[in-house]
Amino acid sequence: MSHIFGEFIEEYPREHNSLELSFTSSQSIQQKWSNIRISADFVADYFLTLMPDELSKERMTEIKNTVSYVGNELLENAMKFNKESKHCKVQFGIRFPEDTEQVTAVFFTKNSVTFPTVKKFKAFIQELLCNDSQELYVQQIEKTTADEYSGESGLGLLSLINDYSAKLGWKFESEPSTQITIVTTMAQIIV
Repeated sequence: MSHIFGEFIEEYPREHNSLELSFTSSQSIQQKWSNIRISADFVADYFLTLMPDELSKERMTEIKNTVSYVGNELLENAMKFNKESKHCKVQFGIRFPEDTEQVTAVFFTKNSVTFPTVKKFKAFIQELLCNDSQELYVQQIEKTTADEYSGESGLGLLSLINDYSAKLGWKFESEPSTQITIVTTMAQIIV
């Protein structure tokens, strides 16, 4: 059974440009952390190869920084909250719909989480979808300041909305036999 929240695109034509990476590792999250930035930068470099040649160097740098930041935020969350499982590797990718008038990048991550994590995450998503993102950002900063060790602030997702006008969406797919839920998080941005 699956549940979708926000602006989630389920189907992509196979002929559109895309890049997808899968991660498997027995390393701790601290050891994986440097690989997250490298992976996000790689995706940003790949994205630049699809941009028109006539863009200025400054514009290309701006695009690269945006793509790298958004990718990094999503991949960090996927790695941080992933429940290591033989049923799901952490996946990270970017797709490029070609039927839009503006250049759009659609990022996605896929990871597995436990039921308690799903419950908290869905509650946060409901709060995110029903409230003003600027106000929620301030509230989350206050919560994080009060409990800096909670590790579940949501500030990264809120910064994607507030700073990059990202459209976010999620798909939760239950795996009843494993008590694991597969979560796909999607961010659409215009660059």
